[in-house]
Amino acid sequence: MDLTGKVALITGASRGIGADAARAFAAAGAKVALVARGADAIADLAGEIGPNAVAIPCDISRYWEVEQAIANCVTAHGRLDIMVNNAGVIEPIAHLAEADPDAWGTVIDINLKGVFHGMRAALPVMLQQGGGTMLTIGSGAAHGPVEAWSHYCSSKAGALMLTKMAHKEYGDKGIRALSLSPGTVATQMQREIKASGVNPVSQLDWSDHIPPEWVARTLVWMCGAQADGYLGDEISLRDPDIRAKVGVA
Repeated sequence: MDLTGKVALITGASRGIGADAARAFAAAGAKVALVARGADAIADLAGEIGPNAVAIPCDISRYWEVEQAIANCVTAHGRLDIMVNNAGVIEPIAHLAEADPDAWGTVIDINLKGVFHGMRAALPVMLQQGGGTMLTIGSGAAHGPVEAWSHYCSSKAGALMLTKMAHKEYGDKGIRALSLSPGTVATQMQREIKASGVNPVSQLDWSDHIPPEWVARTLVWMCGAQADGYLGDEISLRDPDIRAKVGVA
């Protein structure tokens, strides 16, 4: 994939999938905007990537901050072609009867409202340009209940519907909206899941998880015409055919 001349904004870019996605998009020739709450981490990553990267500290649960982050991206790079709604959290893991309502709501604010905020702020820019690609990091948790993950499952199901809505409303206006369900990935989130000791996912070995680089490469692949058959839907990186197409089999 040659993304020269394109601009990609990645949320949750301070670590894990987001950081590797930023590297992958930059390696494909895109200019990147790194968005996360961890200002020092994204500043370090921008320094690593070089002049084609800009670090933009932002709390995606606050719409005005996301709107300003996208404005800063356009100021720095001139446009916005690819929006990667990646930022997400899973703590605190808890059964429904013991879940803290405020903490439960915070996960919704980040995982669901954060995706809406990204879409809401990016869509006017992309529509004015004549199109763009909107990528969401999904999860198998969007499709089935997982013990003690009521907040995460609910937020991921909602984020998938937002992706479908973006396609429904703007697919004929040049907006390419897709979701990626990566399976379990070797990131800090899996360490938190492991520490919880709840449900079968916490019992997986580290070797069972795919590297975040695979997810990053798939996100870049999804920006090309070869992914057009999946527009408005979710791609699963558990699918051997998808792995083969991306080249991570």
